[in-house]
Amino acid sequence: MNEWFKKFRDQVKILWSKWSLVQKIILFSIIGVTVAGLVLLAGFSSTPNMVLLITAPISDTQKLDAISMRLDSEGVEHKITEDGKIYVSDRKTAQRMVAILTREDLIPAGTSPWDIFKMDRWSLTDFERNINLRQAITVNLENHIESLDDIDSAKVTLVLPEDKLFSEDQNPVTASVIITPRPGSDIVSNRKKIEGIVKLVQFGVEGLLSDNIVISDYRGTVLNDFGDLADFDRLELSTRQLKQKQILENSYKEQIYEELSNIFGKDRMSITKVEIDLDFTTETVTTEEHYPITTKVDNPSTPYDESAFVLSIARSSENITENFQGTGFNPEGPPGQEGQTPPAYQDLNNLVGSYSKTSAIINEEINTRNIYEEKSPWEIKRITVGAAIDGTWKRIYNDKGELEFENGGVIKREYTPVSDEELKKAQNLIEHAIGLSKTRGDSVTVEHIQFNRAEQFDREDEEFRNQKRVQQAVLYSIIGVAIIIVAFIIFRVISREMERRRRLREEELARQHQMMREAALKSAEEEEMDVAMSVEERARMEMQENAINMAREHPEDVAQLIRTWLVEE
Repeated sequence: MNEWFKKFRDQVKILWSKWSLVQKIILFSIIGVTVAGLVLLAGFSSTPNMVLLITAPISDTQKLDAISMRLDSEGVEHKITEDGKIYVSDRKTAQRMVAILTREDLIPAGTSPWDIFKMDRWSLTDFERNINLRQAITVNLENHIESLDDIDSAKVTLVLPEDKLFSEDQNPVTASVIITPRPGSDIVSNRKKIEGIVKLVQFGVEGLLSDNIVISDYRGTVLNDFGDLADFDRLELSTRQLKQKQILENSYKEQIYEELSNIFGKDRMSITKVEIDLDFTTETVTTEEHYPITTKVDNPSTPYDESAFVLSIARSSENITENFQGTGFNPEGPPGQEGQTPPAYQDLNNLVGSYSKTSAIINEEINTRNIYEEKSPWEIKRITVGAAIDGTWKRIYNDKGELEFENGGVIKREYTPVSDEELKKAQNLIEHAIGLSKTRGDSVTVEHIQFNRAEQFDREDEEFRNQKRVQQAVLYSIIGVAIIIVAFIIFRVISREMERRRRLREEELARQHQMMREAALKSAEEEEMDVAMSVEERARMEMQENAINMAREHPEDVAQLIRTWLVEE
């Protein structure tokens, strides 16, 4: 073991000697940070979990000192932070000390009113239970509202009145909510989101009505007062109706233009106006319908209809028959007095007659059904369409197939108007496309109008002139390049011919000089003259012969060499 330790120590010394100063500093820094972390971890783990005695911070130093002294007198270990919060060891101790501080009136004003209910008691009264219930509902509502994306913070105040014996004496449940919107949120102007908060609060509190809820922002502006928004809602409804009208008109317009432009061309069609009158009145129609009673159902396997029906069936009937025969009798007044019978009926007195009466009452039963219909959100009352169609323009060509021009370089064109037959066909197409109804008062007008195409023709003429200019420029460029190429070829031919002639002339001169030299040598030999040549003369003659031979074999290289010599001289 000692040998292993010595070996390990030697290896550490060798490794330590190889390390640089920076590496050693880094090692010591890592060791120091690790030791400090372990010390802090041990300190935090040994510190007991502490709870707040009073949720709100205490800014009054005298109250804070008085509470601290009272805690010391009770032997309660506590901790006071810089912002005025007091922590104790556990919750039971906090409840006990809150009860003591409340009894001795040491709880400062402005702190949380719910801290008094942390007191540790043997029993709870109904009032305390109601307070705890109210606090639980309030905290729950605040957490729900603050969980929304558009709310930064919320404060809820509930009023839960005591139960009364009679309902007319019962005070309503009320709630007030103050919200702080998050930056960039539109909840202040978004009615749907405010209504969502109203429903959230209403459903979270039993017996709370939406009319008894007030929601305001931190500036005090009431957000759920929708009564003042009636004019705004009316304006919003009108805006939506106009938007729906525009969408429907644009749909008709695009469909008509797309179909007719495929026939006449996009540049010849113009839908001037599509006007649709819509009825946004909502109503429910109730209809009572009477239909026959089927007595025999049709057999689907037979090729003919064998069903039978009756309009009605008898449910009950009553027949009355009366007959009378005898002398008519008109009673008169007391004896000695004339009766009250009118003179017209006195003539019928003591006449023999007969009376007969027959009456029949039959109650019929029929099939009846009630149909309830609700109109669609809108109904088309009238459609009017106005369209214009342009004629066709055609360019004029001469016999050679070239365009003809007017004065100023303008292309000649010929206009052909739209025939009445084509206008009638287009009108029929539009009428069938919109479902024309004469009873509804729909109307479609299609007219032939010559469109103003001055800018289009100027643009086409300018493009044609530019095209001609480009063609001419290309043609002149090609001609110029061709002339330059031909001139270059001629120059090369002439240069080569002159070079060839000059080379022939030089060869001729060299040949003549050689002939003259040979003739002189020959004459000297004939005269038996002893010609003594020096070494330099022989070398010069050999060089001359080599130059002549090279000039014969490679005339161009020799000519180039001679030019170089001439330039250097």
